Amino acid sequence: MFNEENVLCAASAYEQKFYINDNFANLPEGIKQELQIMCVLFTEEVGGILMLQYAEDGTLNLVTEYDEGDLLYDEIGSALKIKQIQSEKKELLEALEMYYKVFVLGEEQ
Repeated sequence: MFNEENVLCAASAYEQKFYINDNFANLPEGIKQELQIMCVLFTEEVGGILMLQYAEDGTLNLVTEYDEGDLLYDEIGSALKIKQIQSEKKELLEALEMYYKVFVLGEEQ
């Protein structure tokens, strides 16, 4: 279920834009830049839209969307790229989940 408040950031190949949610403006600049690079490179490579979205339990999900008529979108490449990101950026993604659980959900470490 899409909830804008739970979206950390998103990039769109269609609009050629990157968005980071104002609710997470207090993240360090280095983290924001790394997220931007990661998301933009994803959309440049496979197309469509990539969103990093928190689930209710604080799990960070990489969600893709694409226009039905987009013949250039690479569905297989998208799944492979997500697995690559989850592997290569594992520490970053885990840290972002911990951040959300502590500062947004109010859980203790």
